[in-house]
Amino acid sequence: MDDVINNIRKMQPLQKFFIGIDSDGCVFDTMEIKHKECFCPAFILHFTLQPIAKFARESWEFVNLYSKTRGCNRFIAVNKTLDLLRSRKKVRERNANVPVMKALNEWTSSETKLSNQALKDACDRTNNPELKLVFDWSSDVNLSIKKLVKGVPPFPHVVECLEIISNKADAIVVSQTPAEALNREWKENRLTPFIRTICGQEVGSKAEQLQFASQNRYDPGCILMIGDSPGDLQAAKKSSALFFPIIPGQEEESWKQLFSEGLERFFNGSFSGDYETQLIASFQKRLPEDPPWQD
Repeated sequence: MDDVINNIRKMQPLQKFFIGIDSDGCVFDTMEIKHKECFCPAFILHFTLQPIAKFARESWEFVNLYSKTRGCNRFIAVNKTLDLLRSRKKVRERNANVPVMKALNEWTSSETKLSNQALKDACDRTNNPELKLVFDWSSDVNLSIKKLVKGVPPFPHVVECLEIISNKADAIVVSQTPAEALNREWKENRLTPFIRTICGQEVGSKAEQLQFASQNRYDPGCILMIGDSPGDLQAAKKSSALFFPIIPGQEEESWKQLFSEGLERFFNGSFSGDYETQLIASFQKRLPEDPPWQD
């Protein structure tokens, strides 16, 4: 994987502009099916949460789909969801056993590449049963996604936007999804000709991916991140990139706006300032910080 990172670092500009594009929930409408049908059922099974399955599902979906933590790395999501479950009064009233994953928290705090392979290496090195549990869960999720998530096309106007982007900018996929799934989904939909490379969770955080590919190679105002999660916005800010949000629940409208005016503004230098500020304000209003339940 170090070779992949080195290749990205050495990627020379072919265009004046650079654009990073998230995949799940941004280009493809895959967030709901992956989390509701793959991630969450395996989460309930592997962490023995059947007695509180209803609350586990609500909490998992809030953390990963319907809040400001939407799109966070899967291993971070596990502890966020377990913490949220322990805070719920109804869960405590049922005397449910919600595991405390101390080793997982330590690993996610120290590891920069939060991938299945990095976790496997940690399991082999430490023989920690907690990390092994998480690895088994994650591997099960990957198998479920490979079996179930097929034939999901990109959102309307995505292809039209990519056609414009590929003619004027160096574009890469910036994601916390495993590279294997990303390559499969982009190839299945014949989108790989529009981008230069695909970065998955194995490469590092989204901010690191942006920095590896663009740092010191493009002028200020010539780097854009397109994404659907607050993590995408944070990665853009850390990388001195502009940000165009694909707003959850309004994906078609967002891509249409990017196609009709957003890309033109980016390429002609009128994107930053009031236009971007208004986009981000609308995006931030969409995802709450606190859960809807009162318990």
